[in-house]
Amino acid sequence: MLKKRIIPCLDIKNGTTVKGINFEGLRNAGNPIELAKRYEEEGADELVFLDITATIEERKTFVELVKEIANEISIPFTVGGGISTIEDVRKLLEAGADKISINSSAVKNPQLISDLAKEFGSQCIVVAIDTRFVNESDWVHIKGGREITHLKTLDWAKKAEELGAGEILLTSMDGDGTKNGFDLRITKLISENINIPVIASGGAGNIEDFEEVFNQTKATGALAASVFHFQEVKIHDLKNELKSKKIVIR
Repeated sequence: MLKKRIIPCLDIKNGTTVKGINFEGLRNAGNPIELAKRYEEEGADELVFLDITATIEERKTFVELVKEIANEISIPFTVGGGISTIEDVRKLLEAGADKISINSSAVKNPQLISDLAKEFGSQCIVVAIDTRFVNESDWVHIKGGREITHLKTLDWAKKAEELGAGEILLTSMDGDGTKNGFDLRITKLISENINIPVIASGGAGNIEDFEEVFNQTKATGALAASVFHFQEVKIHDLKNELKSKKIVIR
């Protein structure tokens, strides 16, 4: 059984960490380098760094910032935002990222998943899926959640695995930033119907939410932002509590 992972997420806009609710109303959450260092010290298993406006503004992820963060930490580090070519990925991996996350570009060009997996190995290719429940179905959204697609979430997750993705980062847009708990329904649906690791994202508000998502779904990672940024949940306390509940974590 894969050990469960606790993963802080740093949403970056213009070099600053930000956080919103349901993908909107962003507020400043601090310096990404300082946060990255703090999370490693606190015992985070991995970090995710997402340049959240890179796709919308049609520019590339800030490679220099990735280099700076990678120089300061030793835990695995995933980078996403505006990645659409093999060369984009090569630059980010050379800058120090361990894995890369693709979302909008994969939806527009599914072959990209296969091309990247073939070039760099599935283990470093994460397909991020932003999902929202609309008209009685789960639909994939792109462009930072601004655009609904014709893809049903489960179908796309299965397709991403088939094409060579090594992991799915599943964000419930309905839960994002609400602190009402992870979306157990969609997380359970996806994690039980594919064979690659699923990271649950969106809605973490307290320690019990992490316990629930690990006990009630097959997610192998739980990602959160604001509860960690503003120290409402401390990673050390979280891991101790999970261990006490016999949840096997890294």
